[in-house]
Amino acid sequence: PIGGFCSMAGEEELDDSPESLCNKPIWQRLIIMAAGAFMNILFGFLITCVIVSTSPYIGSRTVAQFSEGATSSAEGGLMVNDEITKIGKHKIYTASDLSYFILHDGVKPVDIEVIRNGEKQILNDVEFAKETVDGIEIAKMDFKIFAEKKTFENVVYNSFFEAFSNIRMIWSSLIDMVTGRYGLESASGPVGATTAIGEAAKSGILPLLYMVSFISMNLGVFNLLPIPALDGGHIVFLLIELIRGKPIKKEHESYVHLIGFALLILLMLYVTFNDVLKLLA
Repeated sequence: PIGGFCSMAGEEELDDSPESLCNKPIWQRLIIMAAGAFMNILFGFLITCVIVSTSPYIGSRTVAQFSEGATSSAEGGLMVNDEITKIGKHKIYTASDLSYFILHDGVKPVDIEVIRNGEKQILNDVEFAKETVDGIEIAKMDFKIFAEKKTFENVVYNSFFEAFSNIRMIWSSLIDMVTGRYGLESASGPVGATTAIGEAAKSGILPLLYMVSFISMNLGVFNLLPIPALDGGHIVFLLIELIRGKPIKKEHESYVHLIGFALLILLMLYVTFNDVLKLLA
């Protein structure tokens, strides 16, 4: 949960020993390279199970009442007792999905799929009130949802889909950063993450656990990106070897990973510098 690194014989250089990594079958090397990220994601999932099973209630996808003075989504046709199953192109599985995709997609008129009186209906171009937070425009969820009593079935369902939702949010945020919706200054490194963990800890054990789960999954997803020096970069070279039938020269691969590592260090320094500026602001 706090990060680590395993350096194996034959990982960065050729070795004659049959026990060295470079002499293992490709399928075994693929498993090894993906194992760290997989464990990060699994660890996050297990914490999510703890969060869901110990929470006092489970949020639903059904509108209970509109916030005082809220008219935006109601004017778009949303009604009390509507069960929201889709926002834009995104299927809604949990209450977390609901709040995130309203925040993310609701900055523009968005189509919403609901189940009303047992029938599926599409509400076109629903609008939400908007606000700007840290220079980023987001939509506000202007209604409250019903809580569900916990059962074994909905705890299992929500544990799985809460973890899945976190991965979707992480992936969506990475895409937003690449496409320019979020600037690089929005990213946080170790300093920013430590600050966020401290703030979560002040709010209670469940927010702290959620933050740890989210960071662990974020590490897993990020490490699988096809970037040199990351696990995903090593996996790309293994897939190329699988397709070509022979590996790329070890020294060439090492140069690529070295460049990737240098760029990652520069990125980390830039992000850390921004984190410190935020603390001083």
